[in-house]
Amino acid sequence: MNGPRDARARGEAVERLVANWLADRGLKAVAANQHAKGGELDLVMRDGETLVFIEVRHRADTRHGHPLETITATKQRRLVRAARFYLHRNRLSCPCRFDVVAVTGTSPELDIQWVVNAFDAY
Repeated sequence: MNGPRDARARGEAVERLVANWLADRGLKAVAANQHAKGGELDLVMRDGETLVFIEVRHRADTRHGHPLETITATKQRRLVRAARFYLHRNRLSCPCRFDVVAVTGTSPELDIQWVVNAFDAY
């Protein structure tokens, strides 16, 4: 069965894998799957003093394009709005950035591409 529940479970598994992969590279987990006005923050992590909002995109293959291509201007605006809401709700004032992690393939053959500071809040 390949319903929405299966897709959600696969997405959560990829997000956990990415969180662990980033932790191995020095980031510290803060939160995951934070729902905020108009969007969801996949991962929130710390890189030193910087709070990092991480969008995780996965595709089994690139037949229909690379996962990085799915980060449109509209998606960026939603992520920025969700991040601002998260910061306000948690009364945080700190340096922030937006990273994107693109994952292609199927486990265990995964290719992970991490784009640090993928876009700016405007």
